[in-house]
Amino acid sequence: MSEAADILGRARLGNTNVSLPAGLVPANEDDAYKVQAALHDWQRSQGQGPVHGYKIGCTTAVMQEIVGVPNPCFGGVLKSRVHHGSADFSFKDFQRVGIECEIAVRLSSDLPASDTPYDLARIEAAIGSCMAAIEVVDNRYGDFLSLPATVLIADDFFQSACVLGAEVTDWHGLDLADTEGRVYIDGSQQGSGLGVEVLGHPLQAVLWLANRLSSLGRGLKAGEFILTGSLTPVQWLDTGPARAVISIDGLGDVQALFD
Repeated sequence: MSEAADILGRARLGNTNVSLPAGLVPANEDDAYKVQAALHDWQRSQGQGPVHGYKIGCTTAVMQEIVGVPNPCFGGVLKSRVHHGSADFSFKDFQRVGIECEIAVRLSSDLPASDTPYDLARIEAAIGSCMAAIEVVDNRYGDFLSLPATVLIADDFFQSACVLGAEVTDWHGLDLADTEGRVYIDGSQQGSGLGVEVLGHPLQAVLWLANRLSSLGRGLKAGEFILTGSLTPVQWLDTGPARAVISIDGLGDVQALFD
């Protein structure tokens, strides 16, 4: 696990395409998450900070079919890669950068590893706030469809950074499944989608994550945040400069600037 994590970490640090020798490709998802955890340890040893939250990917049947997995996947978000309100990025720091329009939640109580599966009521009780969020993703893989999904999972599944909006604590009155998000690039709307696109409801994604982590003997902690999945297809930014804004009804706006 540590050898694969070292290769992934150095590729991330050097901004080079990710690949693993055949003998180091995780055999299954559980092994991929073990490599991912070892990668986070490696990144922390390099001063990149601890994992401060999680992203959930492959939250639609279409993406699961494309990537070749029967379920969602998760990755970690390093504290050093978390921004608030607005953030500036440079194209040179990415292989191919894209943005996703997401509803994020922050936990107000722990969801520890449990032998009994969590239900939606327990998840709702643990959520202290919701936020609009941009997930900044990076295609570090070239033709990612040519790679086993376990390599993508081990490498945090495209995760690079995020920009979190203002926290909304009175979110219970929002119908998150019917909440619309929109993506604007340089003032022009490029996409829109509803919360129902995320496993039928964004909190179903949080429920999935809590139970998946439990199956690995891990849990979620108060103060951590979760990017629940994109309401819209990823918007790849191939030229710049570019100003990306996402707007989510009831949760506000957040922006990322690329130069």
